Amino acid sequence: MPELPENEAQRLTLERECLNRTIGAVELGDDVTYIELPGDNERARLVGRQFTETRRHGKNIFAGSKTGPWMTVHLGMTGRLIPFDAPDDPPDKTKLLIRFEGDRRLAFRCPRKLGHVRIIDDPDAYIADQGLGPDALGIDQEVFVEVFGKTRSAIKSALMKQDRMAGVGNLWSDETCFQTGLHPETRADALSEKTLCEVHGAMQRILEAVVKTGATYSELPDDWLIRHRRKGRNCRRCGGTIVNAKVGGRTAYFCDKHQAK
Repeated sequence: MPELPENEAQRLTLERECLNRTIGAVELGDDVTYIELPGDNERARLVGRQFTETRRHGKNIFAGSKTGPWMTVHLGMTGRLIPFDAPDDPPDKTKLLIRFEGDRRLAFRCPRKLGHVRIIDDPDAYIADQGLGPDALGIDQEVFVEVFGKTRSAIKSALMKQDRMAGVGNLWSDETCFQTGLHPETRADALSEKTLCEVHGAMQRILEAVVKTGATYSELPDDWLIRHRRKGRNCRRCGGTIVNAKVGGRTAYFCDKHQAK
């Protein structure tokens, strides 16, 4: 599932390609029965308006203007926002198509139907209504230590709880544990304040580095877990072996040596 860095890359794409263009039409694609998309009246609210700014909070992307309305997109497992120009056809699996005046188009492609698009009035109110915690790139160290120091869950699971902190999922929780040498099953409330500060710092450094590459994993350092995140691979940091286990219902990948319990 796309996490914070992937969503930030998509937000930047919208910012570069789709701002300050008048919306001429917002249309549904094919096979949209099992995906949440705006209805006729909601789509009509965007027609004649422009996206003049973008935002992101956790895994949620927002495009709109100071006076609204806003479009919020969740990419789900495989969703992607794809700008293109007519006369090219929309990509396959397009669920929503925005036609700007002129040739520019924006397609929301979502093969697995697990994402959604909603029309809202205010991003801050939406974030509060969804019960999302602070954004993982913006959460203050003191707040992080306070929140996670009281969390009884395994550290991997705790990092993924969107009501505590928004934006981190399976990949980057594993990478954070890997780079701090923590076994993913270690309880968050068992960690010292010093260790929690280290987790916070490592997580933000990781996310910032991935954002800087545009979420291009091949440009990340070779000794990161993400480059060799498969069972049986050699750990590029200590010579151990990458293993996996279920943690909180999700598959965690970690080194059996420098992340041992």
